Amino acid sequence: MSQDRTAPTRASFRFLDRLRVRWVEVDAQQIVFNGHYLTYFDTAVGGYWRALALPYAPTMTALEGDLFVRKSTVEYLGSAHYDDLLDVGVRTERVGTSSMTVACAVFRGDECLVHGELIYVFADPVARVPKAVPERLRELLLGFERGELMTEARVGGWAAVGEDAQRIRQAVFVEEQKIPAEMEWDAADESCTHAVAYNRLGRPLATGRLLEHVPGVAKIGRMAVLSPMRGSRVGRQVLDALMQAGREQGYREVLLHAQLSAEGFYTRAGFQRRGPVFEEAGIAHVEMVRSL
Repeated sequence: MSQDRTAPTRASFRFLDRLRVRWVEVDAQQIVFNGHYLTYFDTAVGGYWRALALPYAPTMTALEGDLFVRKSTVEYLGSAHYDDLLDVGVRTERVGTSSMTVACAVFRGDECLVHGELIYVFADPVARVPKAVPERLRELLLGFERGELMTEARVGGWAAVGEDAQRIRQAVFVEEQKIPAEMEWDAADESCTHAVAYNRLGRPLATGRLLEHVPGVAKIGRMAVLSPMRGSRVGRQVLDALMQAGREQGYREVLLHAQLSAEGFYTRAGFQRRGPVFEEAGIAHVEMVRSL
């Protein structure tokens, strides 16, 4: 099929979610079965909420509502095949009184294969009767499409941000990773520099701390990101804020003990592994360093 001139372009989407076509998604015609494109749309919408820095379930609870699909449309221009690498664009097209229209498109390279829209109604989660879209949500959605930042990292002492940092660390280290509480909390928290990233609804999403290791060298630790936000840039925002704080405090180098599962994250931030793997709190770690 030839490219439709009215089809959306990649450049019209600020957010794109990447996926690879699986064998199970290909039909007897050796192309992606048409119904799977709605699944692609829905999966990408989940990534869109992550880009908005809005963990979906707690956000809807805080807004005292939920979003229900009222209508979906799909236009097919081309076909994806097994193992194709696709990018799915999501964009808030319109926010009405109680509904919002989300545009979606599937691209293979610059070619738009499929596009459509999803119309959601904001409603009471129990009675399922429409409610006005909260103004905070409206401004957040439209702000994202204007290119505005969705999170901010605040740096301060334990008295300023400790309560929020504690809540994140409790969820990640104590509850999720089963680290004993007595190993998680120490006296150093009172004297450390802490960073906490917040979304535009004021919800804390990620944290970390910085303290002196030896003169001239700082140590970053207790880096934690709430599970729905992993894979976004919120952890990097906290890390960058702590490194900047280290520079301002006159440190020339920073080190950290990275869980092996997070080594790639720190490597992308310019850290290098130093020394062998070791165990800390029952979890494999490696020391990593970088200059400031």
